[in-house]
Amino acid sequence: MEGTLINAAAVILGSIAGLLIHSRLPKRIIHIVFQGIGLFTLFLGINMATKTSNFLIMIFSIVIGSIIGELLDIDKSVNRFGEWLKKKVKSKNDKFSEGFVTSFLLFCMGSMTILGAFEEGLGGEPNLLLAKSVLDMFGSIILSASLGIGVIFSVIPLVIYQGGLTLFAGSLTGFLTDPIISELTAVGGLLLIGLGINILEIKKIKILNMIPSLIVVVILAYFFI
Repeated sequence: MEGTLINAAAVILGSIAGLLIHSRLPKRIIHIVFQGIGLFTLFLGINMATKTSNFLIMIFSIVIGSIIGELLDIDKSVNRFGEWLKKKVKSKNDKFSEGFVTSFLLFCMGSMTILGAFEEGLGGEPNLLLAKSVLDMFGSIILSASLGIGVIFSVIPLVIYQGGLTLFAGSLTGFLTDPIISELTAVGGLLLIGLGINILEIKKIKILNMIPSLIVVVILAYFFI
């Protein structure tokens, strides 16, 4: 768990730095930075989505996963949790929940999260997670500078998700093969494309309700690849 804890600390430090910058930036600068994040998220998502080798698995994963997520209404539950956190910390930032969700998705959708967690969980040095920590620290500076204090709380789901992968790496390594990780990364890329569309305010997409797609793609890829 050392790598994940360092990763979480890096996000916290980066977020604090970003909040200090945020208080000094005029709104028009924050707005243009926000748009830049949206464009980068679209690029990152497209780059990840091209990792797929089976478009049918991708399509069925996103469709089935979205139906499951909509029935469970994950979006509503997570945003309710975000609003609860906002009240607890007495924040007046209207982008609190957006910062919380956006940061978690950006920090946890990439293959570095999975491979880094496996590297450490199987007894190796957490080199990938340390490299990811540096990237996430700079990312959290930019995100918190534009979205505010909600970014810092993304460490909660980050530790749960990434730390969980690390703890269960031994039992998952034989299951999550390289082709499955590629398909998982590709579907994660689709979610980031949707996130980028949200950030750019092109259209509101309930990305959180598509999260079960990440589980569906692993199951489908296991049986059909």
